[in-house]
Amino acid sequence: MQTTITARHTEISDALRERALTVVERLGSFAAKPIEAAVVFDTEGPQRTAELRLHVARGEVLVAKGEAEDHRTALDRAEDKLRKQLEKASARRRRPRPSQAEPL
Repeated sequence: MQTTITARHTEISDALRERALTVVERLGSFAAKPIEAAVVFDTEGPQRTAELRLHVARGEVLVAKGEAEDHRTALDRAEDKLRKQLEKASARRRRPRPSQAEPL
């Protein structure tokens, strides 16, 4: 899976960059056929934001945004939101299909 990490209007440390890679790999293990991931760190006034975008099979893109006083907490909040989306998508895929022919 290809991962892109971007920082807008801010500088991020190498430790935060490594943490973001770890989070993306962890979320990728929950996804069905992850293709690409993007992490965008931004500063909007006093708020720090982290946005996670995960491209999975069939062209589906899952997006989650976390806001906090620091980038690490914002990343954790975005991870929680994206994990919930992945669990919901996984439940949709596991739903059994109704049978086509009913027994007589």
